[in-house]
Amino acid sequence: MAKRIKSGLKHLRKSAKRAQANLSVKSKVKSLVRAGTTPEAIAAAQAALDKAAARQVIHPNTAARRKSRIMRRASGKAG
Repeated sequence: MAKRIKSGLKHLRKSAKRAQANLSVKSKVKSLVRAGTTPEAIAAAQAALDKAAARQVIHPNTAARRKSRIMRRASGKAG
């Protein structure tokens, strides 16, 4: 951990701020994913997942996997 180096201290401040912002995005995505199986809810969840992946809050493969699970749940297939 940086103790005296200015750039290190700035990096810690930036990291904390980014982590806080990412936490709120992740929370919103989770609530949208759990919202329901109506077409509007699914579209909103997929849009939120795509946006979070584009902003590198979550990994693109994670977004794809969650979108796949949403669609599988909506179509009624288990597995």
